[in-house]
Amino acid sequence: VQLQASGGGLVQAGDSLRLSCAASGRTPRRFGMGWFRQSPGKEREFVASISWSGLSTYYADSVKGRFTISRDSAKNTVYLQMNSLKPEDTAVYYCTSGPDYSASGLTGVTSFDSWGQGTQVTVSS
Repeated sequence: VQLQASGGGLVQAGDSLRLSCAASGRTPRRFGMGWFRQSPGKEREFVASISWSGLSTYYADSVKGRFTISRDSAKNTVYLQMNSLKPEDTAVYYCTSGPDYSASGLTGVTSFDSWGQGTQVTVSS
């Protein structure tokens, strides 16, 4: 599975951004998708995930109420709508995919098996 993320950029605190990630190649019939992020000097951390059906979504506590994950399974595309951005949201955001059960609340990087190249999100204060 190849994952191509886009939509990052430089914004001010309080602004919004929407990230997109398209999956291509030999995709499983059903698979979960998600987003992680990594800041300099920190480990990659879970942000959000969504099941194939879209009925199950999970969020890190730090983004609950501000970020929304969604997907268009017909297009093999996942989105991350980020509102009320804060400087601490600054990071490289990585799109990921894995077995559908990986989007059932699993937050470890090893729960997912395909990764995109990352897109930079910078939030200035």
